[in-house]
Order: sequence, then structure tokens, then C-alpha cells
Amino acid sequence: MTSRSAQRQRRQRRVRKKINGTTNCPRLSVFRSNRHISAQIVDDENGRTVVAASTSEADLRGNATSNKEAATKVGQLLAERAQAAGVESVVFDRGGNKYHGRVAALADAARAAGLKF
Repeated sequence: MTSRSAQRQRRQRRVRKKINGTTNCPRLSVFRSNRHISAQIVDDENGRTVVAASTSEADLRGNATSNKEAATKVGQLLAERAQAAGVESVVFDRGGNKYHGRVAALADAARAAGLKF
């Protein structure tokens, strides 16, 4: 038997084989833990993080950090920071998680705030 984390890592590697962030269209990577959710926009060609947002930041660390509302706030903040950095379109990397719940809420909020993917 393999553990849940090992299964998620296998899915993550499988997704990463197909998805690659370039300078023109970087990768939006999502990390979900039990307590927090974080996302970053990564340029894989240069190996650097362009923009990041997380519920562990001081301005987002409010009442609840592990629900859809918190994920929505992270998605909006990430999209605003990305547009300020000059990023308009990204490739979505769900990080081996299902596109459901908090991950989908983050993606929908980023789309609504102006990111294209």
C-alpha cells in the first residue's frame, strides 16, 4: 500500500511532465495543506518565483485559513500581484490535488480577477 502523500506526489510528477512554465506564460502552482493554501507563479525557464500569495501572510491570516473563502482571497491577491508584475496568462498546476473545493475556488478567483488560463 502506498500512502496518500506518495500517491499525490505521483500525480504531481505526472502533471509536471506535461506542464512547463515559460517566461511568457509562467506556471501557477498551488500547494494545499490542512491548515493553509498557498500559490505561486513560477518561471521554470529562469527558475524563479515571479509572484506568491498564501493564507499564512499577515494580512490574510484572519479567522479561518483552510476554507474556500480564504482560497478565494488568495486567488484574488495572487492575480492582482501578477498583473502588477506584468503577467497576464499562466498555466495552471494543481499540484496533484483534485480540481475541487479550495483548489478550484483559488483558480476561479484568479480567473475572475483577470488572469487567463
